[in-house]
Amino acid sequence: MSESAFAAPHGRDAISVLRDAATIRRRCGAITQAVSEGRSSNFKLDRSRLDEVAARVERVTRTTYPDLRIPFHSRWRHFESGGIDRKVEMDEAMAGRTMEDQARARIDLTVVSVLLDAGAGPNWRYLEADSGQTFTRSEGLGVASWHAFQQGLFSDTPGDRLRADAAALQRLDVSALRSSFQVSSGNPLVGLKGRVALLNRLGAALAADHGMGARPGALFDQLTGQIAGASASQEAGHHIAAAQVLRAVLDAFSSIWLTGSMLQGVPLGDVWPHRWAGGESKSDGGHGTTDDWVPFHKLSQWLSYSLLEPLMWAGVKVSGLDALTGLPEYRNGGLLLDGGVIVPRDPRLLEKRWKVSDEFIIEWRALTVSLIDELAPLVRERLGKTAEEMPLACILEGGTWAAGREIARELRDGSPPLAIDSDGTVF
Repeated sequence: MSESAFAAPHGRDAISVLRDAATIRRRCGAITQAVSEGRSSNFKLDRSRLDEVAARVERVTRTTYPDLRIPFHSRWRHFESGGIDRKVEMDEAMAGRTMEDQARARIDLTVVSVLLDAGAGPNWRYLEADSGQTFTRSEGLGVASWHAFQQGLFSDTPGDRLRADAAALQRLDVSALRSSFQVSSGNPLVGLKGRVALLNRLGAALAADHGMGARPGALFDQLTGQIAGASASQEAGHHIAAAQVLRAVLDAFSSIWLTGSMLQGVPLGDVWPHRWAGGESKSDGGHGTTDDWVPFHKLSQWLSYSLLEPLMWAGVKVSGLDALTGLPEYRNGGLLLDGGVIVPRDPRLLEKRWKVSDEFIIEWRALTVSLIDELAPLVRERLGKTAEEMPLACILEGGTWAAGREIARELRDGSPPLAIDSDGTVF
């Protein structure tokens, strides 16, 4: 049965509702309201601490970007780790290609790299041979995936290493990724098998739709409404909204997320049930198909943020950046926990090990989305910037993610305040 067969309130397809960026904010807002009203046994809120957290974000932002020229929160920032502009190297390797072909290659790289960007664990390191620098965590994963892509690990096209093909992604095995990412008994990488399986499923999804030569870069053609070889300057592909990018990502890759969340036989991905999430039909007393489900789509949103620059570099104008939300994960959510804004009712709850599907984690993530929205205008005010001058993508980069990492180092060894079992397909 096709996804469109599932009727939803107000004539909207049920799956469409859960893939709509606006639904993320509405459902998270409903949960946040319930917590604010004291209905949660897990958390209470101390919004008086928001200004203190905003001051930290301001300080970190000014330190990192003293001229306040802040780029988007994006995987492309990790490709700049160690002060190296690796994009220039790729641009030189693609000299002579059309703008559209370059965009497809950058999107191939972005998709594969983001899907490999789950938590690395505290002990993994990546030594970059060219620079002699060692990188860890997200930066290390970014640099490692960059080199794997440049070396053709994901290509099945002779003479073209700078692409990711369905056939190569399906064929990828643990041994190949282990070698490329320098994993050993003394250099363990958390979730290695899960990462490989995710890329295998990506390859299968691409092949099912478009054959073994299909590639993630086809998103460029889908989003701009072009056929191969058409010009990005054509009116049909000249302007898109950020929410369209997220929707295209979710439509194209939803089948690869095997979180266990299902709605009438369709895998939902990073979408979870919560009794306070509300829904489209609560106001009229009905009970819609998607009621009490809250979508987060963290990795898909992270991917969407990371696709904005490759699209813009190809001449595509992207509007409505703040339709996407703050990313509900360890660093943004950790900043709010460590900063005392989100307060567990029992401190011992922070000592437990949680599942992604636990109510405690779902509430924490929903609160993160809503409270990052509340934090954003406080940060802009301190920096003297408008929402147009500093969209949420810049606040995250400046920003909340870096401040979350900083406070984690101050309070612990840099590890997040929560321990969550994850196979790398959510965080």
